[in-house]
Amino acid sequence: MPLADFINVIQINLIGSFNAARIAASFMAKNSTSDQDDSRGVIINTASVAGYEGQIGQTAYASSKAGIIGLTLAMARDSASVGIRVNTIAPGIIGIRMLLAMPKNVQVALASNVQHPKRLGLPEEFANLVLHIADNTYINGETIRLDGGLRMPPK
Repeated sequence: MPLADFINVIQINLIGSFNAARIAASFMAKNSTSDQDDSRGVIINTASVAGYEGQIGQTAYASSKAGIIGLTLAMARDSASVGIRVNTIAPGIIGIRMLLAMPKNVQVALASNVQHPKRLGLPEEFANLVLHIADNTYINGETIRLDGGLRMPPK
């Protein structure tokens, strides 16, 4: 992999996520507290199961997502003093429009390593987890896998 390609993926996925969270936190810190916990907001980043077990050919992508996982607790600690929580969702294979446009046999093959339920994740399951994290003010500094027990093989 050319270094420029690696840098580009890190720039978009990792540095882009940090920068968006940094800017959002600067606005959230100005919020009045919203509850008995003195909460001012929650940042929910998106990583990937590839951040834990990247596949062959995913060196840059897996590194960028592992970086987001690594940001989570440190950023939560840095933001705690102003009442901002930071969490991350690490989805597995979610049935988004792009993936659903692939041939059915490809979709079945992708879902074959999911433990249960043996299918692609649903976008609404991701959205429901976002809502749960936002509502549950005791979840902080966590990366939550949303993957049906998927463990990615090398390829």
